[in-house]
Amino acid sequence: MDTNDLKRKADSYNPEKKEGPVAAAIEEYTARIPSDMYLWAALGSMAISATLKVMRKDEEALFVGQWAPSFLLLGVYNKLVKQLGKDKDRF
Repeated sequence: MDTNDLKRKADSYNPEKKEGPVAAAIEEYTARIPSDMYLWAALGSMAISATLKVMRKDEEALFVGQWAPSFLLLGVYNKLVKQLGKDKDRF
């Protein structure tokens, strides 16, 4: 099997470019949450992490501090879902 065969199979797999039921359900739910909630969650996790660090609870501080990028990434995903909508034919 060469790369052209793989490309043809990939192109014919989902020609309508529709999301699956799990992604559609996640988009439906996350679109209801205001985008600034994710920003506040990220800032809150950084503040809690800093507080734990001052309290010399280094492992807990590291654990909570690692939540911030995930919250920010979820916020970006939320914003994209709101702007592009579900299964819009824009690409």
